[in-house]
Amino acid sequence: MKQELNLTQEWDKVFPLSDKVNHRKVTFETQYGLTLAADLYEPKALLLSPKNSLPSGEGGEGLPAIAVSGPFGAVKEQSSGLYAMRMAERGFVALAFDPSYTGESSGEPRRTASPDINTEDFMAAVDFLSKLDNVDPERIGIIGICGWGGIALNAAAADTRIKATVASTMYDMTRISGNDYNDAFNVEEARHTGRERLAKQRLDDPMAMAGGVLDTVPPQAPRFVHDYHAYYKTPRGYHKRSGNSNDGWRVIGTQAYANARFLYYINEIRSAVLVMHGAEAHSRYFGEAAYRYMVEGQAEGYNFIGKPNPNPENKQLLIIPSATHCDLYDGGEGNYIPWDTLAEFFSNNL
Repeated sequence: MKQELNLTQEWDKVFPLSDKVNHRKVTFETQYGLTLAADLYEPKALLLSPKNSLPSGEGGEGLPAIAVSGPFGAVKEQSSGLYAMRMAERGFVALAFDPSYTGESSGEPRRTASPDINTEDFMAAVDFLSKLDNVDPERIGIIGICGWGGIALNAAAADTRIKATVASTMYDMTRISGNDYNDAFNVEEARHTGRERLAKQRLDDPMAMAGGVLDTVPPQAPRFVHDYHAYYKTPRGYHKRSGNSNDGWRVIGTQAYANARFLYYINEIRSAVLVMHGAEAHSRYFGEAAYRYMVEGQAEGYNFIGKPNPNPENKQLLIIPSATHCDLYDGGEGNYIPWDTLAEFFSNNL
């Protein structure tokens, strides 16, 4: 059932609005009965190569479109909105959405996640884009950032309407929820301890929050902790609706993630995929392992083995020299995000 959302109408993104795009707030429904809030960015001019169709009403069949979400715990006013706007500048209709239970989207209790529901969020975004008059429903892609990179790959494996996927600076949220960083808890005993802790938390305080980015980072903290602070806790990326910028996520909000594995079938994705990661990112191992498993059917850190991909030729791994994890949220000081490369990937595959 459609739910009425109280959407903010003023521009409250962490980046300025481009004069090359039109922007409007929209909503759409998922198969789980949730209503998602989104920002739709549309190009003011047709900037793609002549081989692409013109918008409806101008003699063509519609533009290619891209749905964007992430990072995990962030909102559309942050990184995903920037990605969507930059793609719209380059001629794509682009949708940045808040996931279920997050930001301006519906769902209670807040900041809760589910492997099934979050995968459906992407597929529902494809539903929405497919029905727009100026979009060609045969040319839709997705971008997942950070934790939503893994979710994007899972959606691409499930939904053949998705013709091209970018996983940027990706986390595999199921792997890290079950095994912790660098698979430090990849033993049954450690996982059992974690399960006991979450089971106890459900009775002690199921609404407790944790995991927000630190307000003050000690000098000896790992580099990526400083990088998160530099994005989420400063004017560069802070947003009042972002869990990462504030008090985090429900402690039991990702409980189901720990016992799931997103990427089991990504070696069967036939459509185009670009995995993009920073060379200096602490999370780089997620992207490289996902790419290898997607192409070869096996990779370090995965307990499952599948057959090699039937279409390996349209799979790419792009490592950005010197870039950290958060540099691919907004480009960082080095302007590390290769926007034209992303546009070329989508233009060639949509």
